Amino acid sequence: SMATTAGPPENDQLPTTTLQPPSKSKKLTLLPLIFMIYFEVSGGPYGEEPTVEAAGPLLAILGFLIFSFLWCIPEALITAELSTTFPGNGGFVVWADRAFGPIFGTLMGTWKFLSTVVNMASLPALSINYLTNSLPVFSTPLWGHVAVLVFVLLCSVVNYVGVVIVGYIAVVLAAVSLAPFALMCLISIPRIRPHRWISLGQKGVKRDWNLYFNTLFWNLNYWDSISTLAGEVEDPNKTLPSAFLWAVILISVSYVLPLVAVTGAVVVDQSEWQTGFMADAAGIISGQWLKVWIEIGAVLSSIGLFQAQLSSCSYQLLGMADLAFLPRVFAAKSKWFDTPWVGISASTLIVLGVSYLSFTNIVSSANFLYSMGMLLEFSSFLWLRWKLPQRIRPYRVPLKLPALIAMCAVPAAFLVFLMAISTKIVVLVGGAMTAGGIGWFALMRVFRWKKWMVFERVHDD
Repeated sequence: SMATTAGPPENDQLPTTTLQPPSKSKKLTLLPLIFMIYFEVSGGPYGEEPTVEAAGPLLAILGFLIFSFLWCIPEALITAELSTTFPGNGGFVVWADRAFGPIFGTLMGTWKFLSTVVNMASLPALSINYLTNSLPVFSTPLWGHVAVLVFVLLCSVVNYVGVVIVGYIAVVLAAVSLAPFALMCLISIPRIRPHRWISLGQKGVKRDWNLYFNTLFWNLNYWDSISTLAGEVEDPNKTLPSAFLWAVILISVSYVLPLVAVTGAVVVDQSEWQTGFMADAAGIISGQWLKVWIEIGAVLSSIGLFQAQLSSCSYQLLGMADLAFLPRVFAAKSKWFDTPWVGISASTLIVLGVSYLSFTNIVSSANFLYSMGMLLEFSSFLWLRWKLPQRIRPYRVPLKLPALIAMCAVPAAFLVFLMAISTKIVVLVGGAMTAGGIGWFALMRVFRWKKWMVFERVHDD
């Protein structure tokens, strides 16, 4: 439900404005926006399999159902309120800056940018792993590297052409990559034996809670990434909340239905439930053709994820330049397509650099950084509600402050738990990246003071 506060007009009620001429590019409408959110967060059932390997069918199914409520809904609600209250690009960076000041804005920007870039860097390798089953040539180091390079550069070019194009491509990629799962669910109906759903796993198999919770988290986070594109959305006050509602439904269904179908229809050793098993299951249920389609779908899904995340990264850098956290050059837009080409190029180069590094620790470090960013985001949300009660909120989470604190407490406790079970190396890498963010903040201060680069805050507070 929508609610706004009436009260005496105060300066603080003025929306954030920019001194730039209005963007001449087309804006994101509801359908492409839903699928941009879908790809920021999920990209389909690929990668949900380890929950079954870690804890058995029942806990895997319950995990995706319960986690959707306790994690996705609060994050989607918070993003909808803050994106419409502080419109424009920059998203969570703006919120942390308005709540706690520029050092926290910079830290938020550092944590979220690095965790997204690391997340993106894992995608080309992931999709090429799926391809090597059918095309073994990609398993050689040379062709593997070439494939990663081509994948990343093609996605960058599409982003350069414009966010609306990325949005419509997301709709098509989602349709093609979800269709085989819908078919698999239908074909599996006669084979389903409901008693298999209540299995807590095979006897003698120890539960791996670390793998279980990290897989759930990895598959259901990044709801707030779309906030850095809020300035590119048509009528954000109406469009963003509706898009979040549809995206939560779409994402929950796309995880739960295939899991219910396959755990009910296929009996295999629990250890076989590793990433990529959905394709094997499709082969068992209906034959090779569906297995190949799901493998192709995995590649298309990775492209969709990469596209959406590259958009949010490059517009985040644009938003940080508008807040004068980055030099003005990061706000440069292409003459032809009105897209932030410097942001796109910088993000692409960093992703390419990271994508050739070894992964396990980096991905866990990305989770760690993301967790710190989310704790800061929940704090910013609650603090802004308390600090600026009179500010017009075009979409407002329909709860009072004590209920909001309770709503944020569950996901925050989960984040603290995830960080507590991190390995030493992950904490060290996360700490080093955070120190880098503080160093960057200090460096930018020096650049500004010495006038070595142009900084200009175009947000009018």
